Amino acid sequence: MAEILNVKYQGSPCYDIVFDKSFDELAERIKELGFSNRKFAVITDSNVKPLYADTITKLVEGISSKTVVYEIPAGEENKNLDEIRKVYGFLIENKFDRHDLIIALGGGVIGDMAGFIAATYLRGISFVQIPTTLLAQTDSSIGGKTGVDFDGYKNMVGAFHMPSLVYINISVLSTLSGRQFASGFAEIMKHGLIKDADFYMWLIENMYEIEEKDADVLIEMIKRSCDIKRRVVEDDPEEKSKTGGRALLNYGHTIGHAVEKYKNFSLLHGECVALGCVASAYISWKKQMLSMEDYYEIRDMFVPFNLPISVEDLDVEEIVRLIHSDKKADSDFIRFVLLKKVGKAVIDTTVTDDEVRAAVNEIIWDEKFE
Repeated sequence: MAEILNVKYQGSPCYDIVFDKSFDELAERIKELGFSNRKFAVITDSNVKPLYADTITKLVEGISSKTVVYEIPAGEENKNLDEIRKVYGFLIENKFDRHDLIIALGGGVIGDMAGFIAATYLRGISFVQIPTTLLAQTDSSIGGKTGVDFDGYKNMVGAFHMPSLVYINISVLSTLSGRQFASGFAEIMKHGLIKDADFYMWLIENMYEIEEKDADVLIEMIKRSCDIKRRVVEDDPEEKSKTGGRALLNYGHTIGHAVEKYKNFSLLHGECVALGCVASAYISWKKQMLSMEDYYEIRDMFVPFNLPISVEDLDVEEIVRLIHSDKKADSDFIRFVLLKKVGKAVIDTTVTDDEVRAAVNEIIWDEKFE
């Protein structure tokens, strides 16, 4: 029996997150939303299509009037307006109207792109998220943020558009590489660090079961992580708070996004988030928010989960420049998310470029990491 979390928007129930070990309930869940006998467009990528597109199509074609599949080339480099334009053309050719449905089948890139298409095609149509990576299941599929990159800058063009349903089937995680699984785990660790110290400790205590992908442990982990994000986005759905709220979810992302761009997306998003979390914890220590012991414990806890805490060949000045061009920059200062303690994050606008330089130097690999 599937487990469910309901997400509210402006105080009213908005959509369900379903946690299951199969796709068995997918068609019925979509039917309950009132989409019977409508056209469905399954938007996926070249990695996921051969794995799950046929399965999803067969499951939903009995409730749809027509189901079509659109394949986007896999990779962050294809998360751009040129690819979006091609999908608009596909939807127009297949006569999709505002009562039809988009199904996002894939990781965070596909979820962001399909959500942006749903938000903008005919001024907005409904969409369902079927996230197939741990990163997407615990982060990007929840909360209605959609968008595409622009000239290499992440998510510079986007919209808030809530899904009608998020359907999480943990069995798809069996096809992830170890590196992709670890990438998703970075966001889970982040959720514990910013909001829930007990969850953070639970992750450490269940390290072996998580690495072994024990199904019951995975469902509990993913559900608890999603519940943290649910609570945050319900309080601040469109990230308007200047003192906290949804912006706290950017912990690790300010430096992480800069590293991701500097490395030309050769590192996975979660790997860059882990590096950003370490750097931000370092700044928190140096600003006397965290103790030295807390900083080193946070840093070292990424290692057993196969996440990097250092990286080679960073240009410190270029990282600083990229941070200032990030969409999170506000006039002349950067809104950093720092830690007062494990489970308690705050927004800080006093971080100097010199403090950023010191933090970036801290994550540049040298012999101390051997």
